[in-house]
Amino acid sequence: MALLDRVAVVGSRGQLGVDVMAAFADRAPLALDRPAFDLERPESMAALLAEHRPTLVINTAAFHDVERCETEPALAFAVNTLGADALAAACRDAGAALMHVSTDYVFDGAARTPYPESAPPAPLSAYAISKAAGERMIARHGDAWFVVRTCGLYGVAGSRVKGTTFAETMLRKARAGEHIRVVSDQTVAPSHTRDVAQGMRAIAESERFGIYHVTNAGACTWYEFAAEIFRQAGIAAHLSPISSTEFTTRARRPAYSVLANDGLRAIGYAMPTWQQGLHDYLLAKGLLTAPA
Repeated sequence: MALLDRVAVVGSRGQLGVDVMAAFADRAPLALDRPAFDLERPESMAALLAEHRPTLVINTAAFHDVERCETEPALAFAVNTLGADALAAACRDAGAALMHVSTDYVFDGAARTPYPESAPPAPLSAYAISKAAGERMIARHGDAWFVVRTCGLYGVAGSRVKGTTFAETMLRKARAGEHIRVVSDQTVAPSHTRDVAQGMRAIAESERFGIYHVTNAGACTWYEFAAEIFRQAGIAAHLSPISSTEFTTRARRPAYSVLANDGLRAIGYAMPTWQQGLHDYLLAKGLLTAPA
């Protein structure tokens, strides 16, 4: 039985989930979503997996409101840690492999070169700790699992938590003539969910289990990302760099969140650059008013 015979996607209506469904469309993936399939209710997961017997379950669901996680850590751990643990157990019992989406936030950002998959996690926030713990929980249920860490996600479907994407927010502010201030001391690899989903497809096809980093290639600060959004969209903006210390947040964020895509390279897959991912996103959203 091949790994892609029967694919199921948890969180299929989310920003990444929509593009994962598209990336596996030829496999007619099964959508598993709340309320029927709930990471906080292990019995719901076990029953549906036993009924449908998927060969691969892709989990894109999480409690990823980073600020709320600081004030509601019990919920963060219920979903991101205990939920991941229960899902991995249900997949094992149903004979399914699990592909679980994690985050760059498992690292503390003290590095200045891209984090390899083998780097030890050092989470800073309640969200990050819950996700790192979820990875550990999954690993205790056998060997048939993938953990996919990614960074700075944005997609056509938009974020349910934020209600929009960084690019849309930047363009809206610029068109309104606002003076835009963006942090210039946090380095990331902003990643288009369509590209991440395609990378996940390549990983599944490789059938080589383990941890993978899946982001668009290259790196930039959020300020540089904003500047590139305006350049590609052909829009003049009043943009200024600021320090992250000028923003008050509950959750600590890594200053450097760039992930090395060594695992993808090992299976012969190359991710597009973050600039290309941005261009494809803006084009798909109808936000390009001038050639990139």
